[in-house]
Amino acid sequence: MTERILGVVLAGGLARRMGGGDKGLQQLGGKPILQHILDRLSPQVDGVILNANGDPARFAVWNLPVAGDAVEGFVGPLAGVLAGLAWARANRADVTDIVTVPGDGPFLPRDLVARMAAARAQGQADLACAVSAGQAYPVVGLWPVRLYDDLRRAVVEEDIRKVDRWTARHKLVQVDFAAQPVDPFFNANAPDDLAAAESLLARLGDIA
Repeated sequence: MTERILGVVLAGGLARRMGGGDKGLQQLGGKPILQHILDRLSPQVDGVILNANGDPARFAVWNLPVAGDAVEGFVGPLAGVLAGLAWARANRADVTDIVTVPGDGPFLPRDLVARMAAARAQGQADLACAVSAGQAYPVVGLWPVRLYDDLRRAVVEEDIRKVDRWTARHKLVQVDFAAQPVDPFFNANAPDDLAAAESLLARLGDIA
């Protein structure tokens, strides 16, 4: 079966350290962080949706589907993964997997999806997640739609919140990405991070 992968940008957090609001709407290099993410992710996938809560009109300029968390109460990234899987099942019967990325990471690898899919296939694994500089990023992950029911039970019935607790039940492969010249999984969590991101963007010479 040919893999068809949907990109899901996880923008459903509370952004407490950023002072509230949407981190993806913060400006970086003259455009929103979300636009940087989409520029890098969109060419790698068979469509993109946003996982975000509240009024979706704030994202209207991108003309993308917006799926809210399937579980109330801001229970963490697994709720966003679940929302992405649910949307794919309901709206894209052709999609085999979703790939999730955080809504505050503007430097995603341009080969993220291809490398994670290849590593998962080679390792005959169920799931893949990204690693750089020795740190795992569980929310930068490749998730098969077939595991939707299993994840829903874990989140809704078992009250599982930590990504690692659920992925430990399945075969997971970690895919290591170089952290130079810029860590591709740098995220802009706080105002100081925006200044750092501007410097990193200048180092990359990449505002596309």
